[in-house]
Amino acid sequence: MFCLKTNAKWILRASRVKPATLADEMFPNAINVFFSTCSKAFDSMHSIGTTILRAVNPDKKFTVSVEGNIGSGKTAFLDYFTKYENIEVHQEPVNKWRDIEGHNALNLMYQDPTRWSLTFQHYVQLTMAKIHSQEQVRPVRLMERSVYSAKYIFAENLYQSGKMPDIEYVILTEWFNWLVSKEYCHIDLIVYLRTRPEVVHERVKKRCRKEEKAIPLEYLEHLNELYENWLINKTSFPVPAPVLVLDANKDLSNMCEIYEENKKQILCGYG
Repeated sequence: MFCLKTNAKWILRASRVKPATLADEMFPNAINVFFSTCSKAFDSMHSIGTTILRAVNPDKKFTVSVEGNIGSGKTAFLDYFTKYENIEVHQEPVNKWRDIEGHNALNLMYQDPTRWSLTFQHYVQLTMAKIHSQEQVRPVRLMERSVYSAKYIFAENLYQSGKMPDIEYVILTEWFNWLVSKEYCHIDLIVYLRTRPEVVHERVKKRCRKEEKAIPLEYLEHLNELYENWLINKTSFPVPAPVLVLDANKDLSNMCEIYEENKKQILCGYG
């Protein structure tokens, strides 16, 4: 397991480790040594795993999904890795969601989610599935989110908040289950850009996308809860790949150091 959580609510992060209790005041050195060892174990296990896969199948291609709340820095993350020739980068097809033959499905969903949630989520899953299924020409594919987070985070949020009725949720779930049964939806690693809701709320306000201007903090808090339950607590839905957790609360301009420190794991040994 690549993302460690104990009953004392310690979180193993790729950039550093911080305790969630007062235990660090009692045994700081022992705890730091222990979690430093765990962090090194993550590096070793992931490196060994990808090395074995490449040795057994030299033509093996890897798919990495970068996950995180709205405003967590996914675009900046992907932009950083575009310079590597062995990497292909796929951002979320937001422009398609904004213009379906002149219709802005993203804006419609934000304006009236009860009416448009199924329509929008169906189209999101379709466009994400197209990215998953298209021919991969380079050894590593970096994707902004995936069909998994479309269902486990955003569709789930609509359902839990009462904006998607049971029948629509059941239909969407059946469609999703069929999609992920296909080999092309397989992913090899999830990079979780972990952020506090108040941090991403400030970022969202600053970037001024018209569809996002009315997003309240509570909405981001609920998305954060869904992400935490899925990728950290592992109490909601199956996690389809190992998880590398990065602390993305820093200013986006200062994240390059963290990307570089974890490049070998993120790029599955390439780069």
